[in-house]
Amino acid sequence: MTLKIALLEDDDMLRERVLLPRLADFGFSVDGMASAAELETLLVREVPDIVVLDVGLPDASGYDVARSLRARYPHMGIVMLTARRETPDRVRGLNEGADAYLSKPVEIDLLAATLHSLARRLYDGAARVPTATTAWHLADNGWSLVGPGGGSAALTKSERRMLQCLVDAEGETVSRDRLIAAVSDNVHDFDPHRLDTLIYRLRRKVADACGEPMPLLAVHGEGYVLTSMG
Repeated sequence: MTLKIALLEDDDMLRERVLLPRLADFGFSVDGMASAAELETLLVREVPDIVVLDVGLPDASGYDVARSLRARYPHMGIVMLTARRETPDRVRGLNEGADAYLSKPVEIDLLAATLHSLARRLYDGAARVPTATTAWHLADNGWSLVGPGGGSAALTKSERRMLQCLVDAEGETVSRDRLIAAVSDNVHDFDPHRLDTLIYRLRRKVADACGEPMPLLAVHGEGYVLTSMG
């Protein structure tokens, strides 16, 4: 299931140049808008799974919008994304109905992980309690990698394609050429060094998010092998 996100942000540059394309790269279907009035127009047509909104809007307070949405759509996810980072602002946002409160500037990985985590709570019932025996596995239709301790890292399109290729060949070495073909639509224009950069960044992101290194090993001169997946 592709999550439908409504992004309410009046900074055109931030919305159009950063948030919309980057969230799309993490697999979300995102509608961007600049005002509460535009959100109301969208709600007539369809109700998104999650609304991400700022506090300072041109025609309304984000706090008021959150309170109204929570009253009208009890099962909707609400994430506040704002430059207001003081504790009283956070408390007010959560009290008005937000499920999460993030401060700008936000790391897109963190925002994507927050959206996936919120969706799991909304659609899978009560939050699952992680156990030490849980194996590494892909979740959220392949858009997240979950570690044994329950930590989760949101994946970009390229990371998702690469990991799925490795998971499909679990325990076997996957050649560099095969991984490049998985992440690129044009292998002839793909710089092979980009694969190493992609893997390095993925390893670092997973270690930070999950608290332990992912079971991905380099096979010198051949490629990479993924082990210990569930």
